[in-house]
Amino acid sequence: MKLSRSALVLYVGLIFASGAVLGVFGNRLYNASTVSAKATKTPLSPDEFRRMVVAEYQRRLQLTADQLQKLNLILDETQAQVKEIHAKSDPALKAVHDHQIESMNKMLKPEQQSEYTNMRKERQEQRQKQHPGYTGGGPGF
Repeated sequence: MKLSRSALVLYVGLIFASGAVLGVFGNRLYNASTVSAKATKTPLSPDEFRRMVVAEYQRRLQLTADQLQKLNLILDETQAQVKEIHAKSDPALKAVHDHQIESMNKMLKPEQQSEYTNMRKERQEQRQKQHPGYTGGGPGF
């Protein structure tokens, strides 16, 4: 089976093109940057976050001075309502959390209980580093 000159040129061109495509793909794959789940910035304080949100609303919505004043009142009212809800629910959540700790301690052997206590302390310290001022608990803590 003899191939014509144009068929040979076509095959050589296809081989060259597939090599180029694979080269580009391989280069992109090799140079792809990895995503890190670790936060690089320190978390904003609630006041800093609020200033940032208000500034964005003011800039993007082009709020007037009157609207800006009303926005701050709305945010103050919302914050007060959220604090009220937390004040009502936090004791119930703490009771559930305390019950979990008590149940875990009943299930564990004495040597496991001391390790469980250490684990909870380590997690609390981690949480304090990540979220200064945080006093709540959570499942498993």
